[in-house]
Amino acid sequence: MTQVALCKWTKDAEIITINDASSSQEAVARDAEMVRNDKKLINDTDSSRQTINEIVLKDSLIVNDTSSQQIATDAEAATMNEKIKLRCNIMGRSEFCEIKGDIRIDGNSSTAFIVSSETDTLTAENTSWSIRPYARKEALGEKDFARKWSVKLVTDRPDIPRCTRNHSVPAILFSVGGYSGNFFHAFTDIIVPLYSTAKPFNREVQFLITNRKSSWIAKFKTLLQALSRYEIIDIDDRHDMHCFQSLTIGLKGRNNKELSIDSSTSPYSMKDFRQFLRSSYSLKKITAVKIRDGDKRKPLLLIISRKRSRAFTNVGEIAELAETLSYQVVVAEPGPDVSGFAKIINSCDVVMGVHGAGLTNIVFLPENAILIQVVPFGRVEWASRVSFEDPAKDMNIRYLDYKIQVEESTLIQQYPADHVVLRDPSVIGKQGWLAFRSIYLDKQNVTLDVNRFRPTLVKALELLHK
Repeated sequence: MTQVALCKWTKDAEIITINDASSSQEAVARDAEMVRNDKKLINDTDSSRQTINEIVLKDSLIVNDTSSQQIATDAEAATMNEKIKLRCNIMGRSEFCEIKGDIRIDGNSSTAFIVSSETDTLTAENTSWSIRPYARKEALGEKDFARKWSVKLVTDRPDIPRCTRNHSVPAILFSVGGYSGNFFHAFTDIIVPLYSTAKPFNREVQFLITNRKSSWIAKFKTLLQALSRYEIIDIDDRHDMHCFQSLTIGLKGRNNKELSIDSSTSPYSMKDFRQFLRSSYSLKKITAVKIRDGDKRKPLLLIISRKRSRAFTNVGEIAELAETLSYQVVVAEPGPDVSGFAKIINSCDVVMGVHGAGLTNIVFLPENAILIQVVPFGRVEWASRVSFEDPAKDMNIRYLDYKIQVEESTLIQQYPADHVVLRDPSVIGKQGWLAFRSIYLDKQNVTLDVNRFRPTLVKALELLHK
């Protein structure tokens, strides 16, 4: 077992690395929704569900979101084999199909065949659905984002692949491609919706992974094993034929909010999910400390450090300020050991850090803990709100933010005072998200004005007294 050391702040202390919260893929972390500058997504509606071109199969629903594809009529569908049930749907940002029947998974062609032995029942045989089983639908148009799979209705005939391995449990097929190397997207795009999809099976479910990344699987092995007791199958480019009676392709539950579960469409909540994390990682602290007058206990403050961009350049000053206010201070940078960093986060009462994937670790905080998000200079307020402020409130985590001024940004050392980068970030924003992030997120570090920041730490102490 990996040994994890808790790094208490001292003037000579080194920052420890526990869990890789901000990966090299963070350069693509804020995706299509940011490119659109907070415009409405195509599939955004007041409802969390959207269905298109519906046809009924024995009390189930087929949804096809490509108008050019052939669709069976209601009358044709009614003649289909009673054992076949298919429901393809768009829910918020997720697209998925739920299938029951004779299902044969051909990894070599990335096809899920739904087979009937009755040749006169599948009048809609030429109907097929394409799906990329990654739960961030608005980004699915990007090249090589996630492997495309086909769901195809066919009659049983000699050219249909024969089963080489039959499974007695249901399967869930999902992608770990896309932005999964980024810790934030690993949770909001995969882990949270996978929890919603797999939890009802009580671990009696087989995971089929497409766009396999061994490092990703190793990092989240604990959570995957907590949701399925079967060894994961890498389903891509296989020449054997895995057959099931029940398959979900894609993940359910991914709504239009980040790091959240919509309890109106799911039997689960973020409270349930956080309890699942506590159980999986053996996290002991349930609630943050409540300080009373005369109490000598010091709340534990974790300063999340970063090495690449949006790093604190004066972390020592920040730690010394916090100590004068009676905090016990820990400084740590997340590393590859998710479990180890989860335990550190869970031991804390207050966590602070600059906007970035590392703040995703708030999912491990105890109830009523406090997140202080340091918002970089530039027009980053919207991303900060949707990524961490709103989710924190859904997790029963109290939220504070600190918006830095231009004088606290290292951008003033890179550009003259009258440069448009410092004068009007909205101009850069109009050039597109990549141009914007390359400056305001990738080039910027933070030197906090500790005098200006002091009231924020005081406010956090006040909240711990309530």
